[in-house]
Amino acid sequence: MTDQIDAASADEPGFAGFDPAPAPQAASGTAPTPYRVLARKYRPAHFGDLIGQEAMVRTLTNAFAAGRIPQAWMLTGVRGVGKTTTARILARALNFQTPDGQGGPTTDLREFGVHCREIIEGRHIDVMEIDAASNNSVDNIRQINDAVRYAPVSARYKVYIVDEVHMLSTGAFNAFLKTLEEPPPHAKFIFATTEIRKVPITVLSRCQRFDLRRVEADVLVDHLAGICKAEGVDAEQEALAAVARAAEGSVRDSLSILDQAIAHAAGRITLDDIRAMLGLADRARVIDLFESVMKGDIATALGELRAQYDAGADPVVVLNDLAEFTHLVTRLKLVPEAVKDNSLAQAERVRGGDFAQRLSIRVLARTWQMLLKGIGEVKQADRPVMAAEMVLVRLAHAADLPTPDEVLKLLRDGMGSVPAANGNGGGAPRPPSGGGNTALAARPILASANPAPVPVARAAAAPAAIVASIEDVVALASQNRDITLKIALERDVRPVRFEPGRIEFSLAEGASRTLAQDLSRRLKEWTNQTWMVAVVNEEGGATLREQAAAAKDRRESDAAAHPSVKAVLERFPGARIVDVRDPRAIAAAENAAAVPTEDEYLPDAEPLFDDAEPDFDGIDF
Repeated sequence: MTDQIDAASADEPGFAGFDPAPAPQAASGTAPTPYRVLARKYRPAHFGDLIGQEAMVRTLTNAFAAGRIPQAWMLTGVRGVGKTTTARILARALNFQTPDGQGGPTTDLREFGVHCREIIEGRHIDVMEIDAASNNSVDNIRQINDAVRYAPVSARYKVYIVDEVHMLSTGAFNAFLKTLEEPPPHAKFIFATTEIRKVPITVLSRCQRFDLRRVEADVLVDHLAGICKAEGVDAEQEALAAVARAAEGSVRDSLSILDQAIAHAAGRITLDDIRAMLGLADRARVIDLFESVMKGDIATALGELRAQYDAGADPVVVLNDLAEFTHLVTRLKLVPEAVKDNSLAQAERVRGGDFAQRLSIRVLARTWQMLLKGIGEVKQADRPVMAAEMVLVRLAHAADLPTPDEVLKLLRDGMGSVPAANGNGGGAPRPPSGGGNTALAARPILASANPAPVPVARAAAAPAAIVASIEDVVALASQNRDITLKIALERDVRPVRFEPGRIEFSLAEGASRTLAQDLSRRLKEWTNQTWMVAVVNEEGGATLREQAAAAKDRRESDAAAHPSVKAVLERFPGARIVDVRDPRAIAAAENAAAVPTEDEYLPDAEPLFDDAEPDFDGIDF
């Protein structure tokens, strides 16, 4: 019978140095070995078994190799990532000893030493595991302070593992400080907590802190696949990916779910088994729901939500899955390599990548924000499915709305009316809700990543401006009401060369050093062409203001030489010419389109005049 037990035990899968559990004896009087859940059966026994914590393992390995072993460690992280397990492995590494009495602290724990099995199983006399949730008073810490002075019974170090250390009271923390800072050489402390912010800084400063990370989904899937193989269980890859997603990075949670799935499936584990067991929504149906919402197809979206609800899906879970898929599409758009993630289903890879190409970041961000707000509303609603339907209605109606920047672009470019909120692109109401918006909206959100606005019929477009001289550039700046640039061009620019697409000039004293860049950028906006604008170290011509001043002096001198004007000046001693105005230029200005003049912005500035020869007959002085 003993041989039969050993043979049966050899078929039982083992893990991390443990002896396989003997098979139950049906026909024997010997009591069968109690079943161990997967989370305990496959608990890591050395650093090589830890998954997803490579940074911590590397630091500890180097520290032990260099003999730089501190008196206390602080392990923090979410549930089920291996805090208590790591603490036991650390205790084993500190007290490693071979049967012949050799060995010292080491992280090479592939072979079991004298104390290893008792430490891993939590029953070694010198390794004390304390639950701070139920031993959180000053008296409990006083007992530790009294006992820590005594040497260990059989091991090298006396190790105190304090789990959920954040549950200690303020007085207990204060009572711990002195012992924690200067413990006896034979004492080590390992703390574990999920609430690191509740631990006083005075305690943290006395420990080496390690933040245990959530295990990535693809790593978790590979780990689960290895356990299924060891257990002789057949499981679909997508089913394991669903388990990994539900575990949210917790190894213990994933093993607990897998344990339940093995019992639930009673054979091959499929995605449908995991979905039915956890009440998850069908991933493909969630993607269909996402597509309907993005198209603005309200009737289909509501029908799909109701069908999933009737199948047993929680409305909150459906919206959470919708938000998760929105995040996935956003991530695939920004990081295309994420499509190689093993935890993604085939539908997520293919259709998610397609949506990533067709949807803009602005639309995805808006959908994400609306879903976050909607999930909170559904959780608080008395009738969650109705609240979820209203969230989908808001999403579908917002799907064919332009984003704020698109509205501004429509208005700035004069593309006509902005698409109305009803999704029909105009002021007409939607069709009756019975049919829903079954076709893509007038501005379909899935048409492209950056949907172009549809032009509305309008008057003939104005001809493109012709820029052939610096004067044309000044006129263009005035037309676009950029008065600052207009004044700078008149006052500071000394033209050197002017060609289509290229302007070279020198600057007057005191001019802005960024004038060339500003002018190039504005010309690109005004003409939709690239202009090379450069400041050269050559002597340029006169500025437009200097030319205007010279023209004014010439006009005044010509006016003073006119016989009629000369007669007036001689008849009225002390009279002088204040201004010379050309009636033809005034009439032309009145017929031109009204634009802001320099005088309106700078009343004291010298006016610009046309070079046409004025007619002085009939001029009043």
